[in-house]
Amino acid sequence: MSNTIEIIGKKFHANFADFAFELSFESETQLTWKALTNEEFGAFETVSITKTEIRPNVYMIYWKEKSGTTVTHLEDFENGIVYTNITDPDNNFTNLKGTLKQL
Repeated sequence: MSNTIEIIGKKFHANFADFAFELSFESETQLTWKALTNEEFGAFETVSITKTEIRPNVYMIYWKEKSGTTVTHLEDFENGIVYTNITDPDNNFTNLKGTLKQL
């Protein structure tokens, strides 16, 4: 059985090749993301999240941003993998797989 990885109060680097973000888990219901690459570099937002445990150390986390963009992550903290599904305000749908590392 694996040990539970604490994520609240911790920061993680989510790297999707062309895009990278710092994810700071402020609480069970609040996350701050910060863009680390491309034209969005330096952009950040604190969002209300819903976090559902899929199995130990794997969570589905989703939120809606001020812009209307919706984001759903499947975050596997044990194996360092993150999947994201993003729908922007123009209804463009983006799916990415990346790495997830604690900072």
